[in-house]
Amino acid sequence: MDLNKAMIIGRLTNDPQMRSTQTGQNVTSFSLATNRRWNNRNTGQQQEDVQFHNIVAWGKVAEICSQYLKKGSRIYVEGRLQTQSWDDAKTGEKKYRTEINLENMIMLDSKGQNPGGGNNFQQPATQNNTTPQNNDIPAAEEIPTINVDDDKNGSDDIKIEDIPF
Repeated sequence: MDLNKAMIIGRLTNDPQMRSTQTGQNVTSFSLATNRRWNNRNTGQQQEDVQFHNIVAWGKVAEICSQYLKKGSRIYVEGRLQTQSWDDAKTGEKKYRTEINLENMIMLDSKGQNPGGGNNFQQPATQNNTTPQNNDIPAAEEIPTINVDDDKNGSDDIKIEDIPF
């Protein structure tokens, strides 16, 4: 059995764009930026790398994304990778675009932090229109994190005493 799964947390780089296919199915697309920070082992200076990911949502999830997400929203995205290819009409060369076809999404902004204002959808949105009913899920600000970049000796190892649980 094979596995095609992508999981990322990032911020929207623009407002989601919803449109409809010829058959009337809603599709929403947007871009997420993820960043990574680390200290250069040789110079000790902090480095940063930003990656941009194309996200595509279909059906009810597309409507939810279009309604509740705005530029700057912080979300968790889960889906499968899909690469599209086409021939450029001007140059004739083959072009490629890799997207994450969204299956699950969780909005991570707390109510007062939603950049788009208005209500903030709190339950995960899934492609099959089901939402988990687990009240034991902590709020985003309650989830412990480990900051590996704080290690002064430049090692990327996580020490057991650094784990907050």
